[in-house]
Amino acid sequence: MTVKQKAKWFVDELEKAYPDAVCSLDYHKAYELLISVRLAAQCTDARVNLVTQDLFVEYPTLQSFADAEPSLLADSIRSCGLGNTKARDIVAMANMLINEYGGIVPDDLDTLLKLPGVGRKTANLIVGDVYGKPAVVCDTHCIRITNLLGLSDSKNPDKVERQLRNVLPMERANDFCHRLVLHGRAVCRARSPQCGICRLRLHCPHGQKAI
Repeated sequence: MTVKQKAKWFVDELEKAYPDAVCSLDYHKAYELLISVRLAAQCTDARVNLVTQDLFVEYPTLQSFADAEPSLLADSIRSCGLGNTKARDIVAMANMLINEYGGIVPDDLDTLLKLPGVGRKTANLIVGDVYGKPAVVCDTHCIRITNLLGLSDSKNPDKVERQLRNVLPMERANDFCHRLVLHGRAVCRARSPQCGICRLRLHCPHGQKAI
């Protein structure tokens, strides 16, 4: 099998295992997803969801985030870590969205990357989840598991994204990345991968060595 054929096989198998490919962050508006992803840096999605339950009530609009006092916002998000830095980015991002983009979250990578605190992972997530465009979200699960599968060979997110764009069926890439997160939590765990029960082991180099 070629690498592209293996990639499609992995995509098919994960779709069977996890038919519901959904983002693990809770949000109702595009800007809320931007904020949640910023909060998720060095923090679990579960913790972020707990925090945003109250945060999006305390700050119910994009304008309310733009008008927020960074120190007060930092107090509200403190349990996510890096409160001061994240609060500063969120306030600046909200102001830029309002002042330069009419309060609308952009739908293309290059424009999204101009926003404070937004990197390629966040931009890809917005493009894929909000706008339904082809995207590759290179989070820690994606990088680790695609390295094990032989679809990538780097720890650098940008390089892994480029490699995956070359081999994945791009119309299914965004869902594939979400499924990697689910698979990474359920089976292919970082500290103790369950290769014996992994449905990907047939074509996974790591899985073949482990069993």
